[in-house]
Amino acid sequence: MAPDYRSDPMESPEGQGVAKKAWNAYVKAVDRRIPPFVRMRLESALEPLGNQLVEDLIGFWVMWHLYGGFEGLEEFGMHKSTIWRKVARFRKITGSHPDMFKMPGISIDPKAYWASRGP
Repeated sequence: MAPDYRSDPMESPEGQGVAKKAWNAYVKAVDRRIPPFVRMRLESALEPLGNQLVEDLIGFWVMWHLYGGFEGLEEFGMHKSTIWRKVARFRKITGSHPDMFKMPGISIDPKAYWASRGP
């Protein structure tokens, strides 16, 4: 049974705010390079699509490595055509196959993941 963390809540939904501080520093640096009127139009038009795309790409990349690639994802229950489509999209956007792609700042340890799942 998973532990119940409700009795030990964080100070805020952001936890200690480490990720939020790093993100805000990045946004501040980028905002100086994009004129405000351009940024506002781009954000309102593309943000929902961009958010979903990034979430899907990162999730697929993590699943690819945790489940051992194509065959593992198929055993997990993903249809072959879905895997092929996601690999193609991943390659189109990142320029690399998910098996070879290295995501700066993120490392995956499949052995540790599966060891934590129990026997």
